[in-house]
Amino acid sequence: MASKRILKELKDLQKDPPTSCSAGCQGLSCETLMLLESLKKVGGPVAEDMFHWQATIMGPADSPYAGGVFLVTIHFPPDYPFKPPKVAFRTKVFHPNINSNGSICLDILKEQWSPALTISKVLLSICSLLTDPNPDDPLVPEIAHMYKTDKNKYETTARSWTQKYAMG
Repeated sequence: MASKRILKELKDLQKDPPTSCSAGCQGLSCETLMLLESLKKVGGPVAEDMFHWQATIMGPADSPYAGGVFLVTIHFPPDYPFKPPKVAFRTKVFHPNINSNGSICLDILKEQWSPALTISKVLLSICSLLTDPNPDDPLVPEIAHMYKTDKNKYETTARSWTQKYAMG
């Protein structure tokens, strides 16, 4: 069930990627994975690769992350889509809802997850979070406090981190 759903989402993403995002399988090419799946020869590390994707999120133009290219990993649980994927930033980002380990505080990745959601929708929600942080449900309270009390300092610091870690 999970592998079929993941392959369907992968095909859909390749046909119609969300604006400013891309995603794919780690390791083998996605075409190879799809071929192996269609031949029912998926097993061992190939199946693990199908459950482990890497995505790229472009910093939204209307945010301090503009121009940045952020790497994100996506781990699908065996019972996906009934359980949410684990999504984490691999690129350092200064944000009240993203901690130094890359963990993301986003309701749809936790209690608001629904099997009707897709990775495409998750990536779009993460892009939205970059544009509109949620300082009332922070993962990093210090950054949330800065966002609420000194937005200019927050934006300057976020831009600086973007230039340092997400550009080149």
